[in-house]
Amino acid sequence: MSGKTCLITGATAGIGLATAAALARQGATVIGVGRDAAKCAEVQARLRQAAGAPAVTYLTADLASLAEVRRLAGAFTATYPRLDVLVNNVGAFYMGRRLSADGIEMTWALNYLGVCLLTDLLLPALKTSAPALKTSAPARIVTISSDMHRSARLNFDDLQGARQFSGMKAYGQSKLAQVMWTYDLARRLAGTGVTANALHPGFVASDLYQTSFGNRKWLSALLKLIALSNEQGAATSVYLASSPEVEGVTGQYFAKKKAVRSSAASYDSAATARLMEITAGMVESGAVASR
Repeated sequence: MSGKTCLITGATAGIGLATAAALARQGATVIGVGRDAAKCAEVQARLRQAAGAPAVTYLTADLASLAEVRRLAGAFTATYPRLDVLVNNVGAFYMGRRLSADGIEMTWALNYLGVCLLTDLLLPALKTSAPALKTSAPARIVTISSDMHRSARLNFDDLQGARQFSGMKAYGQSKLAQVMWTYDLARRLAGTGVTANALHPGFVASDLYQTSFGNRKWLSALLKLIALSNEQGAATSVYLASSPEVEGVTGQYFAKKKAVRSSAASYDSAATARLMEITAGMVESGAVASR
């Protein structure tokens, strides 16, 4: 990965941090993104020392805010001339319904809408990077989804849970939207030298579960027994970001480093077209009344 620039969101903890560490060890220039400035500074220093990699930098942004997403993209492109790998790792699970600064339900804003906007804003950098490499290796977009998308359906009449909210349904719906968007993105990027894939990391003992359900000792103990470590959960992310085995592979859903079928709903072309139309409208408006 020497000479390649990788941007990883949600990279101060969990599988995002594990992905950043692994890519730094491979020699990549790593730019991590986190919400808390102090945490970003602490992780940046730790990774630079552990990986022996001075080319690790952290940027701060709240990716549930469309304005913050735009600011992050502007800061990145003003500093870095290329982007070879974008890892959309940021995500959260909310037990109760909350709204972002834009008036959008937080699960949808952070897990889906911010991911779409950031990727779109960074596409010029990704498209520029791919043919610039001597090997003509494609640039890569890797989005961490979840098998929780399999039980989800998009409720276009209540996408943001304004009428009836369930944290589990909101999370699954956001992950289904990620998979559908990834497939559509791959189709749109055909022939550009940029690939787009989504993945299921496995059941990981990440901070997501502990922050969602509270810092409970019994939960921590249970997760250690049944869940993957962050490093194990990051394995497929690192594989899709760096392995020559998947160079040029696009529009796929991966689990355990293998391409697998996603849910039937994720291949619904009519629903995907409607989702893309709604997504564009929400991003363009910048502030949306919850619906």
